[in-house]
Amino acid sequence: GNDRKSAWRRSQEMASRGKTETSKLKQNLEEQLDRLVQQLQDLEACREDLDEDEYEETKRETLEQLSEFSDSLKKIMSGNMTLVDELNAMQLAIQAAISQAFKTPEVICMFAKKQPGQLRMRLAEMDRDLMVGKLKQNLYTQQKLEILTALRKLGEKLTPDDEVFLSTNAGAALGQFQKVSEDLGSGDKVFALASFEVEKTK
Repeated sequence: GNDRKSAWRRSQEMASRGKTETSKLKQNLEEQLDRLVQQLQDLEACREDLDEDEYEETKRETLEQLSEFSDSLKKIMSGNMTLVDELNAMQLAIQAAISQAFKTPEVICMFAKKQPGQLRMRLAEMDRDLMVGKLKQNLYTQQKLEILTALRKLGEKLTPDDEVFLSTNAGAALGQFQKVSEDLGSGDKVFALASFEVEKTK
């Protein structure tokens, strides 16, 4: 009986070690993504101070780094099935950033980390900011579209009003992203979109 017990204990230890390694890996990936998204954020913040060429060049470099990050994510996911569910949203968020469907760094991060609660809170803040004139209508529309798309991709239910807002206002990049990534499980399609978008920017 003891052999069986120690074998069981060993397998339990292996499983929990696997879990720890998985969460460590996920944390590393999130930190890497945070850094890249922060780069995008900083770039947007100092856009006024850069000339157009500098801005485009830096943005292209950051998007290329995101592309490389996406490739390494793909490799990790193909080698580790337990991570597929964990990292699916991150993969989609990166594609949204690369294809320029999403332009708001904070939203990209919340999407990647599967934080629907935070996304909804941000939307409520934006509603208030719009009413008091702190947020311009066009920015509000862009960010609200990103948040609603992210919520939908995370499997959240949208109100009929939000559905209407989404279908009325979604631009070409977002529409394309919606179509291609309609199904969280269809990784290949998402990658097809990303490479299509990257080809286009070359």
